[in-house]
Amino acid sequence: MNETRNPKRYDLEDRTLCFARDVISFTNLIPKTIANIEMIKQVVRSAGSIGANYIEANESLSKKDFALRIKICRKEAKETSYWLKLIETKENASLKTKQTLIGESVELTKIFGAIVEKTK
Repeated sequence: MNETRNPKRYDLEDRTLCFARDVISFTNLIPKTIANIEMIKQVVRSAGSIGANYIEANESLSKKDFALRIKICRKEAKETSYWLKLIETKENASLKTKQTLIGESVELTKIFGAIVEKTK
């Protein structure tokens, strides 16, 4: 059966991977001030952690472990949004990218929040 994928629907593993890659690409474009260097380290860690924890959730051995990993995904998505908001940008293109990334981190937070609610 040949199934056509809806471009609006993403596999969450793919979506979180793309998000982490987009965050890394963004951090390569922003000014390397002392403050930004520290924020970059934090945002790259938290953005990558979202997908890594989601993969672990999918491999969990129990419902309790799954719920815990999904809560960590939600926490890391919130944290990523926080670090993105702190990063200083100078150019309009960087600012627009930053706003897009913040929007995606908020969406991921909501998605993982909904999954948490469904696992209760």
